[in-house]
Amino acid sequence: MKIINLNKYHSILIFFFSVIFCFINLNLNYDLVPLICFFLIATLGVSHGALDNLKGFKLLKKFNIKNNLYFYLSYIILALFIVALWSLLPAITLIFFLFVASFHFGKEDNIFGYNKKIKFLNFLLFLKGSLVISAPMYFNFDETAEIFQILDANINDINEQMILIMIILSLLSNFFISKNILFSFLDSLSIVLLNYTFDPLIAFTVYFCFLHSIRHAFSLINEINKSNFNKGLANFIKLALPLTVITGIFFMFSVYFLNHFYLLNSAILKVIFIGLASLTFPHILLEYLLEKNEKKS
Repeated sequence: MKIINLNKYHSILIFFFSVIFCFINLNLNYDLVPLICFFLIATLGVSHGALDNLKGFKLLKKFNIKNNLYFYLSYIILALFIVALWSLLPAITLIFFLFVASFHFGKEDNIFGYNKKIKFLNFLLFLKGSLVISAPMYFNFDETAEIFQILDANINDINEQMILIMIILSLLSNFFISKNILFSFLDSLSIVLLNYTFDPLIAFTVYFCFLHSIRHAFSLINEINKSNFNKGLANFIKLALPLTVITGIFFMFSVYFLNHFYLLNSAILKVIFIGLASLTFPHILLEYLLEKNEKKS
């Protein structure tokens, strides 16, 4: 099956389940929800970046650097720098992270081809990805504000009408960016429906693990083996497993450590979002440097 068709079926499947969730009562045990979300993000969610080491080795070769240790040191130092910056300037770091993450989500999720004639592409990609941030603010403002408060930031001054405008602009951006407007728009509608149905943590977990991460994994599997998806999947699991396990263990240790100072749910939320921020920045920088060097060669 071609990767583009696989992504289309995936969009339909996610949208179908998003619609179903709107009409059924799952009777969730909300005491367990943070733990379940944490487990999914720390495993399935982070796994889509678990081949960054191989990409890093590829980048080092372009700079004629033979020692792969330089990649690991650079990646870890940048991740720790983000954690340190968050502890010193939490509100500013969070805002910066949300802007960067919005662009990243918009770019990575736009997998149905770009409209080559479009102007202000990067801004439109930012608008598309901003839906992941604006939808929970609009449909579950109090719960989202509580998460931001745990992360040492305050969003109480944000205007509800401005959030709604951002959602509308995000939905409209699909009509300008993508060659296949239908499936791109379906993905955005799924995000809206998930946030309409669930609280912010569940909606984000479903999006991040089952839409964003799986999409990225599809592309990696296709890179590994373009002719046989099953073999590519097996190799992807084998290659991604070591760093995924290490990251999951680090996340669990972080929760254990922070639980000495915060309630368990607060510790989980801090590890999820600060941990993802610390991984997102080096992940995005790596993708940018690879893309820039591939254009030169």
